[in-house]
Amino acid sequence: MANLKSLAKDTAIYGLSSIVGRFLNYLLVPLYTAKMAAESGGYGVITNMYAYVALLLVILTYGMETTFFRFANKADERAQTVYSTTLIMLGSTSLLFVALVFAFLGPLSSLMGYPDHPSYVWVMFTTVAIDAFQCITFAYLRYKRKAIKFAVLKLLFIVMNILLNLTYYYFMGGTEVGYAFYINLFCTASITFCFYKELKEAFSRKPEAESEQQETDGGTTARIVSISEGAVPAGPAPLFDKLLMGRMLRYSWPILILGIAGILNQTADKILFPYIYDGTDAHAQLGIYGAASKIAMIMAMITQAFRYAYEPFVFGKAKEKDNRETYAKAMKYFVIFTLLAFLVVIGYLDVLKYIIGRDYWSGLRVVPIVMAAEIMMGIYFNLSFWYKLIDKTIWGAWFSGIGCAVLIAINVIFVPKYGYMACAWAGFAGYATAMTLSYLVGQKKYPINYPLKDIFIYTALAVIITYWMFHWRESMPLWASLALNTLSILFFCGIILYYDFPQLWKGRSAKG
Repeated sequence: MANLKSLAKDTAIYGLSSIVGRFLNYLLVPLYTAKMAAESGGYGVITNMYAYVALLLVILTYGMETTFFRFANKADERAQTVYSTTLIMLGSTSLLFVALVFAFLGPLSSLMGYPDHPSYVWVMFTTVAIDAFQCITFAYLRYKRKAIKFAVLKLLFIVMNILLNLTYYYFMGGTEVGYAFYINLFCTASITFCFYKELKEAFSRKPEAESEQQETDGGTTARIVSISEGAVPAGPAPLFDKLLMGRMLRYSWPILILGIAGILNQTADKILFPYIYDGTDAHAQLGIYGAASKIAMIMAMITQAFRYAYEPFVFGKAKEKDNRETYAKAMKYFVIFTLLAFLVVIGYLDVLKYIIGRDYWSGLRVVPIVMAAEIMMGIYFNLSFWYKLIDKTIWGAWFSGIGCAVLIAINVIFVPKYGYMACAWAGFAGYATAMTLSYLVGQKKYPINYPLKDIFIYTALAVIITYWMFHWRESMPLWASLALNTLSILFFCGIILYYDFPQLWKGRSAKG
């Protein structure tokens, strides 16, 4: 029971820090879009560069975060050697990456469309290299169950980043896009100094003969390192183990492939857009799309709270007899939860649009499409547990890869003619493909009787309400449409409470 309470506390800290962090970081969107006019393409540059950064972070970490947890918790491995070996591996590859960037900075900047601004490239690519290195030190904090320090450092970076951005763009009246990148590099590098103790532990050699609580990807476990039982050899732990490196790389490469496919589903459109868009205002259009998509990300932050609670719940239920029935119910409530979030965003879109500058409002039409894609991504995430539970993660690589191929194909074919609207629909189609494949194959490999009828009814009801919300938005004064939207959302909540939580209102009636 004590372990469960500890796990719940740590999960709350990680989840809260992540959600609060994303929300605080979200505050940069109104700042950037207010200070950078859409036609300047400034926010388009930011959207484009951060898409590259997200992809490169997956490549430069090459699945080593998950691999570190897997090997550090093996009884026949020295956790200290796993940590130092992983740190040296990522440190070496990150340094090599930075060296290559500077060696080929000219042609690389030209290839990416920034021949006059090579600083954009080297600054952000140096930043992502440091991020990749920090990935393992943050993982080590989780391994040592230092949740407080983990959360503090994550939030410290975001607060520093916001304050420096506010200083330059708001108080100093700056408009140069490059300063957003310089500030990010400064903040990222500064956080590295906060890992002095963890870095010192990596390179200090001492015998491992202790019993301690450690965190795995699935929860907290007791890891017993006992020299007397022959689990690991006595004496100081080696700093770097070549054989261990080989085993770790063999374990991590499928994770890398899955990670690349997954991140491309989120970033490929923003990377490809400047190359395939048929016009001279590519960055301006990309900025409009990127800014409008940020409104849809409100739902992503809301659903992430559900995911933080859901993941440990699923693995915790894995050995119970009724686990499949539980997964089916959980999927239903997940869909209901995300549909409600969808309706809230659509219902108050005319209020939420003030998050971004007026120059970017023309992109609001992508919001429902991007949010629908986010819902399908969430469903795909929930469906993915079947191949994780039977240790067949290669299926995830196939599904994500095929979905990514669909997304890229639609972008390449339709963006030249339809612009960023094609990007939105490409994401929708890509996630729909991955979701459908995962469901169909999963029903053969690990069948679960999902309540499809209930899910369909709730989805259809949400679609009908959405239709009327857009109709009222175009035909009524703002106050009237917002009032009707509020009543519609309350109606949807009432249906949920009446049919799926009858114990709440029946219990109250009985008491009354």
